[in-house]
Amino acid sequence: MAKTYNKILIGGYRRLSESPKDRAIIISRTGEIVLDRVKYSDTAFATVDNFKIGHILCDELVRQGMRSADTSGMDLIVHPIGVGMFSDEQFEEWIHAAREIAITYQTKVIGTSHADGSFRGGSVSIPIAYGIDEHGDSLFISKNDVRTRILELEKQEEFHTK
Repeated sequence: MAKTYNKILIGGYRRLSESPKDRAIIISRTGEIVLDRVKYSDTAFATVDNFKIGHILCDELVRQGMRSADTSGMDLIVHPIGVGMFSDEQFEEWIHAAREIAITYQTKVIGTSHADGSFRGGSVSIPIAYGIDEHGDSLFISKNDVRTRILELEKQEEFHTK
């Protein structure tokens, strides 16, 4: 799909026969897997289209934050979240943690959850998406709004669809 549509794909996936089963992945426009790491391992980076991209998977944001010896020159940290937030307090905690990482490492941080964040039959799941610039300022913060978001990084403008 990355090659067919000439897009970089960034996300998470599962290998159910392994433990831990959750993994982070970045696929280049040519279809090459440039990053594939297991959850809770050190934060990994890949350079794609001259952007140094790091990957924090789901609750790594609050459980371990950035954990890497080489954090220089980052352009972007992506933060795929498997499910939405379970409370307003959790939402605020995660946005605060992302903001701290952006400021500390002088990089943009973008995160998003599934639109349907149901998890283990829970009754509350708040889908989220956010973009924070390298100064800790919000590019966009979305809570319980499942519209598609597109962030034009060079202009730092947000677009969304209905």
